[in-house]
Amino acid sequence: MTHPTGPIYDTLQKLGISLPPVAVPAAAYVPFVQTGKLVFLSGHIAKKDGKAWVGQLGKNMATEEGKAAARAIAIDLMGTLHAAVGDLGKIKRIVKLMSLVNSTGDFTEQHLVTNGASELFGEVFGAAGSHARSAFGVAQIPMGACVEIELIAELA
Repeated sequence: MTHPTGPIYDTLQKLGISLPPVAVPAAAYVPFVQTGKLVFLSGHIAKKDGKAWVGQLGKNMATEEGKAAARAIAIDLMGTLHAAVGDLGKIKRIVKLMSLVNSTGDFTEQHLVTNGASELFGEVFGAAGSHARSAFGVAQIPMGACVEIELIAELA
């Protein structure tokens, strides 16, 4: 797949990141919806080797592994965002992330796990990657995945 050129794609290349194709939804929904200048991306679960990255923070996963899973989701989200708009250079701003972390009742580092995605958006998009966000601990995520993140972006 040939990607447009520009600073965002140069940064992705420097980071050794190639964008994946849009995943086929596992239920009755679409991967993204655009309304006006906003693009809403459905929640993406963490994947490892093409399968759900299964685990629960505070039980059988540490914060650093959860952070790596959130970073992997950010890459998948950028792949979907690229498919939605055709060129990541059209993104004016990453507006908001909502992160769900499969975690035990006493795990309190959901915000640190979510930094794995937030930091990558900052690296790739610069100031336009700064976003509002929420990070929640939840009892379970589809397919036992450790993290799920959805995104809202604004087009220029």
